[in-house]
Amino acid sequence: MTFALTTLRLTLRPPHDSDWPFYRAYRQSTRSTVLAEDEGLIWTMFAALFGHWDICGFGRFIAVDLKTAQPIGHFGPFRPAGHPENELTWTLWDNAHEGRGLALEAASATRDHSFTTLGWTTAVSYIDPANTRSRALATRLGACRDPQADVPQGPAIEVWRHSAAEKRMS
Repeated sequence: MTFALTTLRLTLRPPHDSDWPFYRAYRQSTRSTVLAEDEGLIWTMFAALFGHWDICGFGRFIAVDLKTAQPIGHFGPFRPAGHPENELTWTLWDNAHEGRGLALEAASATRDHSFTTLGWTTAVSYIDPANTRSRALATRLGACRDPQADVPQGPAIEVWRHSAAEKRMS
């Protein structure tokens, strides 16, 4: 897969096998929502990034810092089995990348791609109510809480709704 998006500071591209050490370090850190000590489980989760592209024809992009050429997180369109709606996701893999606007830059680019190239008219982001940074990013992206939306099974989460009109405002 050679498709990529480019922003001022990032390249957003499908996953590469060279992302593995960075992804593994993320999944073994406290930043991960699924703290995985089993390398086999981490590998399966990493492989799912590739598989989503193959099965759906789209998937989450790996954000690569143009200055360092290192992957820093995964962002973008996601629609696994069991999710009631298309989802926009964002994850920085290391605390060192916070506070510089990189998550907003990557999430905005992948949101715009989802609404233009993929033709989505709406999407949601499922956010842990305790994740204040993620809630703030959703707000900066123009999303609003949608308490009426269906949620996938699992822990309690908030649903934040994005619409295609938002891409013109950010």
